[in-house]
Amino acid sequence: MGLSASLFLRQTQSLVMTPQLMQSIQLLQMTHFELTQFIAQEVEKNPLLEIASDGGENGAETGFEDNQAFSDPESGGDGTDGATEGHWYEGTSSSITAERLDEGLDTGFENVFPDDGPARRADAPELLSQWKSMPGGEAGEDYDLDDFVAGQVTLRDHMNQQVPFLLGGAADRLVAQHLVDQLDEAGYLQGDLQEIAARLGKRAEDVEAILQALQTLDPPGVFARSLSECLAIQLRQRNRLDPAMEALVNHLELLAKRDFASLRKICGVDDEDLIDMLAEIRGLNPKPGAGFESGVSETIAPDIVVRAAPDGSWMVELNPDTLPRVLVNQAYFQKVAKNCPKNGEDHNFLSECLQNANWLTRSLDQRAKTIMKVAAEIVRQQDAFLMHGVDHLRPLNLKTVAEAIKMHESTVSRVTSNKYMLTPRGLFELKYFFTVSIGSAEEGGDSHSAEAVRHRIRQMIAQETPDAVLSDDDIVISLKRGGVELARRTVAKYREAMNIPSSVQRRREKRALAKVAAF
Repeated sequence: MGLSASLFLRQTQSLVMTPQLMQSIQLLQMTHFELTQFIAQEVEKNPLLEIASDGGENGAETGFEDNQAFSDPESGGDGTDGATEGHWYEGTSSSITAERLDEGLDTGFENVFPDDGPARRADAPELLSQWKSMPGGEAGEDYDLDDFVAGQVTLRDHMNQQVPFLLGGAADRLVAQHLVDQLDEAGYLQGDLQEIAARLGKRAEDVEAILQALQTLDPPGVFARSLSECLAIQLRQRNRLDPAMEALVNHLELLAKRDFASLRKICGVDDEDLIDMLAEIRGLNPKPGAGFESGVSETIAPDIVVRAAPDGSWMVELNPDTLPRVLVNQAYFQKVAKNCPKNGEDHNFLSECLQNANWLTRSLDQRAKTIMKVAAEIVRQQDAFLMHGVDHLRPLNLKTVAEAIKMHESTVSRVTSNKYMLTPRGLFELKYFFTVSIGSAEEGGDSHSAEAVRHRIRQMIAQETPDAVLSDDDIVISLKRGGVELARRTVAKYREAMNIPSSVQRRREKRALAKVAAF
């Protein structure tokens, strides 16, 4: 068969990801800190973009603010089953008029960010207490002066200040400096002494002697190579490292298993002495270096604020402190464009900057609206949790929220990633409200949230007595009586995830604590 060239006309469909579309998707999953950094970079390379000042002195403050209220007239406002659709309403307008903004800036300034948020109600004390610690909160005794100091002392700085007073020789101080550099954030020495000695060209005995001297520094327990050594150093400084205590420190694995009978035999003490020794162990610091700053800590700022409305519903608001205020300076563009040839490179650059700036502002506005829609639907679904606590947390998945707001699951997933909601119950990540559904033990009964079931297990274990410790099978039976169908292995998995020991270990610990109370 001979080869021949031919021409065909074929029609196909394809999805093309433009750079602007990719940017919008990336903006959805950015945190407040990442978004601030990204906007700062865009403003630096785009002369038409401006970041509005908080004061708005020259009419430069714009933004997006939407509130949404939810109520259920049939259920009297508790909203447990099927809250009604919320209604959007405009936020209060700023004192800056739209006409003044239109004179030199971009359009669309009907809704602006007010510097003064809505008055905080006194009927939500939990919410008010958290607002005081946020930027722009009420001034008063809640401020910590340590947050305004010039710098924090790290563990290495603290150790380097003490080394010159401990060691006189320059060579010994160099070895000590190297050992200080081997400390981790908890204050433990990382690395093998033999390798360190070989690397420094010193004898292992000399490095060991320097290490023994460094272990006497503050904080007590620093430069330890294991938890046992850390506790032993602290006990030695208190002059409490007797043979019985040393035996206890060397057998911490039995203490972790709550095997008090074996510990009494190994230490050669009775119950009363063992209880005193355990109380002293609990008073020690297993991480002596944890009290020093190892890095800059970032305060979590909520993206969504949920408050109780006067009519018994919920008020959902975007936090104005986490929303950027980005402006497009149209007046500057028109002024510069007049002096540039229409087909020149400068004009093309300005046109591209204007297009990118307009796209960024629209993307930020769409991001805020999307976050608001997702958060509003979460509040509708989890109204019972806001009213009554974690026991009433409903099972929820991304598909349910996506179908309710008519968006794709991937969009909801990006919105809920690293976004936080401030509620009267506390500060929660949006992912917290999405939990696995656990079936009901009763036919036709409502399903239960996995987080609510874990909370119920934690409560049952906390109410145990030394003579009635619940096994995993007992917890399964108790949950089934409460309408929760759960397998024993699932209970064991939940218990281990919450760092709760087994029933045997809990029985030993509770009996020991009961003896302490008796003495």
